[in-house]
Amino acid sequence: MDYNSKRKKLALPEYGRNIQNMVDYLMTIEDREKRNKSAQTVIDVMGNLYPFLRDVPEFNHKLWDHLAIMADFKLDIDYPYEPPTPDSLLEKPNKVPYNQHYIKYKHYGRTMELLIKEAEKYEGEEREIMIAQIANQMKKSYLAWNKDAVEDEKIFGDLEELSEGKLVIREGMHLADTKTLVGKKKKPIPNKKKK
Repeated sequence: MDYNSKRKKLALPEYGRNIQNMVDYLMTIEDREKRNKSAQTVIDVMGNLYPFLRDVPEFNHKLWDHLAIMADFKLDIDYPYEPPTPDSLLEKPNKVPYNQHYIKYKHYGRTMELLIKEAEKYEGEEREIMIAQIANQMKKSYLAWNKDAVEDEKIFGDLEELSEGKLVIREGMHLADTKTLVGKKKKPIPNKKKK
């Protein structure tokens, strides 16, 4: 028996063993013109595996790069694009610059802190509406991360603390009910047993 575990390891397994065999066959073709035509045929077959990506501008370039990788960079053909080098696969990606913001209550998130700062600029009825909306969203976020029920006073206290006392909750204000914020759990669809 011929098991995959005993075969040569695939450079790009997403294309499968048959495409790799085609690429290996390309390496054996001595006539350069025939090798170029055959390489184009292999690229067409590789493209057919992902038809939904055909309209992506860099997809064709990516296919030619993959062909070079699958041929272990030893395929001598006229590439329409500059083929990658073996060293380019070993390069480490650039470090992603993440924002390093201190978030006092992570379950509310950075966006909530920004909303609170924005709400401080409003006055009158608009301010009251924003405070109510922010408090309800804070309660919803709290419940998403902490499955325990939360008292409105806890949310009001956190809101005042995050706003440094600038957003004060008017007396008698109530937040939406927990069931309303979290929503009803969907009932699972019963399986119909075949008789």
